[in-house]
Amino acid sequence: MRLAEYPDDIAFATAIGIAPARQAPPSEDRHVPAPLMAEAQLFRRLGLSKTLISTMLVRAGQHGTTLEAELIASGMVAPDIYYEALAEILGLPFLRKLDPNEVEDLPGADSQLVEPTVVRLRQRTRAPITAIVPSAARLDYLQERLRFSPSLRTMMVSTTPVAVRAAVWQAGSGRRLRETVDRLFSATPEASARITLWGRQGFYIGMALTLLVMLLAIQPIAVLLLLHIVLGLFFFATVIIRVMALLAKWREKFRTRPAPLLGRRPVYSVFVALYREAAVVPQLVATLNRLQWPAACLDIKLICEADDRETLDALAAAALGPQFEIVTVPPGRPRTKPRALTYALGAARGEFLVIYDAEDRIDPMQLEEAWRTFAAGPAHIACLQAPLIITNARESWISALFAVEYAGLFRVLLPRLAAARMPMPLGGTSNHFRTRVLQDVGGWDPFNVTEDADLGLRLYRLGYRCGVISRPTYEEAPTEIRAWLGQRTRWFKGWLQTWLVLMRRPSQLVREMGLGPSLVFQVLVGGLILSSLAHPLILAYLGVIVWRLVALENATVGLLDLTLFTLDALNIAGSYAVFIALGRIGMTREERRTVGSRWALTPVYWLLISQAAWRAVRELRSNPFFWNKTAHRPAKTQEGPAAAPGTG
Repeated sequence: MRLAEYPDDIAFATAIGIAPARQAPPSEDRHVPAPLMAEAQLFRRLGLSKTLISTMLVRAGQHGTTLEAELIASGMVAPDIYYEALAEILGLPFLRKLDPNEVEDLPGADSQLVEPTVVRLRQRTRAPITAIVPSAARLDYLQERLRFSPSLRTMMVSTTPVAVRAAVWQAGSGRRLRETVDRLFSATPEASARITLWGRQGFYIGMALTLLVMLLAIQPIAVLLLLHIVLGLFFFATVIIRVMALLAKWREKFRTRPAPLLGRRPVYSVFVALYREAAVVPQLVATLNRLQWPAACLDIKLICEADDRETLDALAAAALGPQFEIVTVPPGRPRTKPRALTYALGAARGEFLVIYDAEDRIDPMQLEEAWRTFAAGPAHIACLQAPLIITNARESWISALFAVEYAGLFRVLLPRLAAARMPMPLGGTSNHFRTRVLQDVGGWDPFNVTEDADLGLRLYRLGYRCGVISRPTYEEAPTEIRAWLGQRTRWFKGWLQTWLVLMRRPSQLVREMGLGPSLVFQVLVGGLILSSLAHPLILAYLGVIVWRLVALENATVGLLDLTLFTLDALNIAGSYAVFIALGRIGMTREERRTVGSRWALTPVYWLLISQAAWRAVRELRSNPFFWNKTAHRPAKTQEGPAAAPGTG
């Protein structure tokens, strides 16, 4: 097949299958889009086969992208060779890499991380030059400029998008790190956990504790009684809100997923923060490669600490496609996951953005469902939470009860909160965002060690809402008490930070959230913390009353003690029963079989939760920003269990 056989663009388009072969009337649109046709001609000149060009043109038309983007994403065109060829066509020197020390970190330089087109280079031995990234769409324009101004060739070089991004990342790393740590605190200090007790909040809490100690010294019985009643009511409220979610789940009808959308796919950013995760890199890359989303529309950022050589070496050895980018975060404090995520946030190219953990195994259609849900819903839905499913419940009683807990949380409680338009503390992974909204609210708080819960509640205060989707993410739970306890201590510490942040101005919180949602917040976060701290104390009180009735002859229990005993017994028995019921109704039959009878160890599990809560209180004072890293390993089973009933 010779090019001379096709004297015009229409003939060529017909031959490669993107235009009708019949002769169309003059009034009928019979032209391939001009930009795609121009790209097709360029790649014909570069020697690509017509079959390949035809296939990529079809993809570009389906996805709303360009032929250039599809060819590079497919791996059929090596980016360095392609951009060097464009440099030859333009008659410009080609630089495969740029020296970061020569890049000027000017205001707005980070825009080149999103769409790399041009950077200014200062060199010691010559005048400044401009490094450009040519593209098929701009090639004719650039040729025309150079034809009319030949002297520009002495002031310009050509390079690649990867080279520009790498140089800009390094050139602005110090400034970007300072902005990452200071941005939220500088813009809205009351929303940041950088200061544990803020302003008059510390004064009031200190005064309240002092008054409590004084009253305990003067009237210990009355004060302890009052504390008992308050804690019991908070505990009871946490049980009731879960009972309501349980009843709603029983009444729930099958929810259909949003219908498929036709037309262009937006760019979707995928952020994964990695720290000491070399062992799971192969699994992670394989998982991300299975995502059912056009590679040309993916912006995958693997975010690593610059001094984590083991993980960086593992990524360097992996076969990463053009949609992947490794972002290195300079050393600094606090060393937390939200700091790493916020460092990379300004470089997100996607209209939507999702967060994953390194050990996650993701349903390949999760991005598709999230995009459909965003498109079908109102603009104030800023975030969608995917369910997290534990796949190693059979390994230990800890992982079994962790699976029960997650099933109740992600497949029953959070969907109910979303349906009721109530505040929703997010999970730490599989959060899908509208990128612009996430950037506008300041991203994640680098100082909050449970950044997901903090962000979900901050979004609610600012007028946004969160929803849920049904395509799951599969994870493995810790199997040893020590690892589980470290992780849960960090969670409680972050929930304490979040509660303190939101309670800095209680009246403002009620105005922003509304009375009902603010009460739900108090029960979800404050009630969880208080009930976990009080749990062993309530058990001890129940034990004392039972011992008095059983072991002491002629012992009597007054009406007040009997009332408190009844309330405490209902709280304890109800919390265990609801915990188990929520988990079991959220699980599939196969998952329930895997857990077996280990749900009977729920009381022990709750005592461990209480231990983690008390450790968190101590750590909040001594080491508030310490990130207790959970070690991960490749999953033993790559396939997760079936989705929960009613998830479609």
